[in-house]
Amino acid sequence: MAELPLYPIKFTPILKEKIWGGSKLGKLLNKDTTATNIGESWEISDVKGDTSIVCNGPLKGKSLKELQEQFKAKLIGVKNYDTFGNKFPLLIKFIDAKQDLSIQLHPNDELAAKRHDSFGKTEMWYVLQADNDSNLIVGFNQKVTPETYLEHLESKTLTKILNFDTVSVGDTYFIEVGRVHAIGAGVMVAEIQQTSDITYRVYDWDRVDAEGNERELHNDLAIDAINFNMPDNFRVNYNKTQNTANPMVSCPYFTTNYIEVTQPLEKSNTKDSFFIYMCVEGSATITVNNSTETLNKGETILLPAAIKTYNIDAKKATLLEVYV
Repeated sequence: MAELPLYPIKFTPILKEKIWGGSKLGKLLNKDTTATNIGESWEISDVKGDTSIVCNGPLKGKSLKELQEQFKAKLIGVKNYDTFGNKFPLLIKFIDAKQDLSIQLHPNDELAAKRHDSFGKTEMWYVLQADNDSNLIVGFNQKVTPETYLEHLESKTLTKILNFDTVSVGDTYFIEVGRVHAIGAGVMVAEIQQTSDITYRVYDWDRVDAEGNERELHNDLAIDAINFNMPDNFRVNYNKTQNTANPMVSCPYFTTNYIEVTQPLEKSNTKDSFFIYMCVEGSATITVNNSTETLNKGETILLPAAIKTYNIDAKKATLLEVYV
């Protein structure tokens, strides 16, 4: 097996135009775009047809798929390689909703494998910015049965039974498969999720595109995928102790910690996993051996599993730390 260069790896963001997208990813996160309808920046992706390309260091120009196939467990860890093989397990995004996203949900692993040859899509959101009174839709505001759900869907009164949460910076949500949800207008989030692009839209606010066409809905598929018995445990409470990893979400698919860095940190990787850092505020440097990369707000970096020690330094930066 080839020797893996050990340094902090950056990728060229994959920018996605969306009917609901805006301009914040360019204005607030310095993404390279002049378009005004960019809804998503895919920071690290192994989705078929949208594979991230390295933009720095000795591996520049190589795709994430190539790295996975060439370096295997050195890139993602022994346990992860035994589980996922040459499929990178996470999709990392920034999302800007200028308009409301469709009301949607994602299938679980079993349904996604059977119907789409895909992973399911468990995900989490961290709110980076929110306009006044903007909100997220997560779950229902009352006990709902499949029958009452379909009644509201058919009469276009679905919003009456949905839970709306007004949000601000730092609010964090864990979105399990089967939970109805939507990002509201004016909200920008960091999203960490399984590698999957399977979404079932159930209502899209009756909007149309420039040609007057409505987007496809997936209600026949969705009714079997909705979990009507989920507890209201989607809001994530976490500490913000400086210069330490504060647990946010830990599930079978990923673990995410919150780190506010104000001094040099020496880090050790004891998890048999790659580590991802998303900078959601400020600027930090990450040093591996003699290789240093700056991580600015809106940037994401991948540290291969073979890196066992590294340093993070910042006067003030907020990072999301992710591993599997």
